Amino acid sequence: MTGMRKRVTVGFLSIVCLLFFSGMVSFLELSHLSRDTGEILKANKRNIELAKEMLDAAHEQNIALIKLSVFGDRSCDSLCRASMERLESTLLVAQDEALEKSFLDSLAFATTELRLLTDNYLAFGGVGGVGGVRSAGGAGTANALTAAGANRADSLGSRWYSEEYQALYGRLTAAIKSYMTSTQSSLVPRAEQMKKNAYRAVTPVLISLAVMIAIVLMLFYFMSIYCVTPVERMNKALGDWLSFRVPFVVKGDFKDEVLELREKIETLINLSKQNKV
Repeated sequence: MTGMRKRVTVGFLSIVCLLFFSGMVSFLELSHLSRDTGEILKANKRNIELAKEMLDAAHEQNIALIKLSVFGDRSCDSLCRASMERLESTLLVAQDEALEKSFLDSLAFATTELRLLTDNYLAFGGVGGVGGVRSAGGAGTANALTAAGANRADSLGSRWYSEEYQALYGRLTAAIKSYMTSTQSSLVPRAEQMKKNAYRAVTPVLISLAVMIAIVLMLFYFMSIYCVTPVERMNKALGDWLSFRVPFVVKGDFKDEVLELREKIETLINLSKQNKV
């Protein structure tokens, strides 16, 4: 490979390598950015799904306890227990998957309180429990007090629901909603990190662009100095010699193939002069 071809080839291969390197770096950074964005959206979606599941379970238990405590419907016992178990199992899943478990402390505490209160009511506060207390006075008065015991159980259940259960249920739902929005508070630092990653993804391209501009300007300069300008001078000198027989004299810094071309032109002109003589 001759000198001029070598210089041109090296220059353009440098541009190609620089483009390839900057493209790969930008591709990797954009891949990281895309992965981080996907993880944030996935975590947010998962939090919402788990929170919705817990809210549904809490709502079902609330409806079951209203029917049980206010209306005395004992058939809702199993639904109440199933809803509580569903709530607790979903909470365990959320605790296993959570990266920051501090958001779940208040939710776990509220769930435990509600569980204890519900179990105590199901064990001792139902209509059956009130009826059992009434029957302790004697077999003869039990039948006479059955209707009154049931009505009083409904009254006690309504008061228990409004004074004790409703407050805990409100704290539980507030804790679930706080957990649902917990990912939003962690989005700010993660968004800042994504912003930095975006800058890191664009920076190699900008650096490569600046370097490529510099390389292209250098190539333009050296090709003008070592190729374009000498060829223009030789072309003018050769035209002057052919038209006006002006001696072929080309001044400048000639290298490689351009120098060989000038020497060969001078040789041809000398041979032409010798043949005429």
